[in-house]
Amino acid sequence: MNISAAQKTKTGLFVLFTILLLLGLMFLIGKQQQLFSDTFVVNTQFKNIAGTKEGSFVRFAGINIGTVQSINIINDSTVQLALDIEKKVQPFIKTDAVTSIGSDGLMGDKIILVAPGNTGSPVVKEGAMLRSNNPVDIDRILNNLSKVSDNATVLTEGLASIVDKINSGKGSIGKLLADNSLANKMENTIESAKQTANTITKTANTVNENMQAVKSSFLLRGYFKRKERKRIKDSTEKANKLLENKKSE
Repeated sequence: MNISAAQKTKTGLFVLFTILLLLGLMFLIGKQQQLFSDTFVVNTQFKNIAGTKEGSFVRFAGINIGTVQSINIINDSTVQLALDIEKKVQPFIKTDAVTSIGSDGLMGDKIILVAPGNTGSPVVKEGAMLRSNNPVDIDRILNNLSKVSDNATVLTEGLASIVDKINSGKGSIGKLLADNSLANKMENTIESAKQTANTITKTANTVNENMQAVKSSFLLRGYFKRKERKRIKDSTEKANKLLENKKSE
């Protein structure tokens, strides 16, 4: 089978285009994975990495500066991540820098966020261990919200049942609201109590007036004056005793 020069040219161009495309993809992937740039490695530890995986981006000030190189389980409560970071950003990351786990967008992949630390602190070195802020346990929050929702449902049903009984005239409150005669009796009782209080007040005023009249009478005026003088004398003696006791102390 003879192949024409045009077909050979087309085949050669297709192969060349495929090779260039592969090279371009390799370059992009290598750039993202820091294969063609000078890097250094630092470590950080979390109790829960919240879906972070090897190859996840490391972000500093909103810029991708590296990737998660490896993930190792240290013990049952600690996971260590090795972060492969571009060498050119090393001067901006201090020894007191703090890492945390975030999301690339609202529902995006997990990424490692690096907060730079204080300006006066030393620059981080190769293999250093950075402090971390552990992510919020979403599953625990959702579980607590579910329990709150269940409790709210039970409470709502209970309140609905109570209101239904009241509307039906059941129970003390229901009878009070539904039975007009009971309400009238309570009103009569309250009115009687008010009248009794008014009578007591009037009686007290009358007794007070009578006492004032008795004190002013010619026959008993001397008795009340002697009683008042005795009260004043007793009060004076008590006051003098208190003064003497304070002086002796």
